[in-house]
This record gives sequence, C-alpha cells and structure tokens, in this order.
Amino acid sequence: MKQLLAFNIGEINLGTGKNLETTYGTGGVSILVSAVLKYSLMLAGIILLSLLIFGGITVIMNAGKGDPKKASQGKSAITNAAIGFAVVFLAYSIIKIIEVITGLNILESTL
Repeated sequence: MKQLLAFNIGEINLGTGKNLETTYGTGGVSILVSAVLKYSLMLAGIILLSLLIFGGITVIMNAGKGDPKKASQGKSAITNAAIGFAVVFLAYSIIKIIEVITGLNILESTL
C-alpha cells in the first residue's frame, strides 16, 4: 500500500486492537472516507444534542436575569446547531441517493 503523509493509512489503529487494513481490507483512502461518512450522521446527532442542551440552558439562565445579549447567544447556538445538522443530513441523503442511482456502494466501499 502506498504511504500518504509519511504513514501507511492501513496502519491507523481503530482502538479495538485492529488496524484499518485488517478490519476493512486494502482499499486505501476509499475505506477511510467510507468509515468517516458512515458515522458522520451519528456524530452530528451527538453534537446537535449537546449544542441544544447548551443553548437551552443558556437561554433559560440568561432570560430570567434580563441579559438579552447572552440569551440571544443561546438562541443563536440552537439555530446554528439545527442548520449544521440539516447540512450534514442533506449531505448524507445526497450520498444515499447517488448510491441508489449509480448502484455504487459508497458507504460500505471495499474498493
């Protein structure tokens, strides 16, 4: 396998005692991209939940104190979290549509 950035992509440790190459085969960068894309929606959901909780607590704490600037920061955090999740969800949906149209298996690639 060719080296990229002075290390072998297949030797990336997955934290399970296995590396990328022994788990997914010798596909190179396509395997790495597939692994990142597969879990991007789950990661975006976790980030969305934490930003919603943070924004909600910020709005609740500062709305009662009469500090409209900090309350608007909390509302902005909630809005930005929702927009960010929508972008990730649409990107994931577009990938799934491309998979259906072309017949390629992008998210489970073993090229």
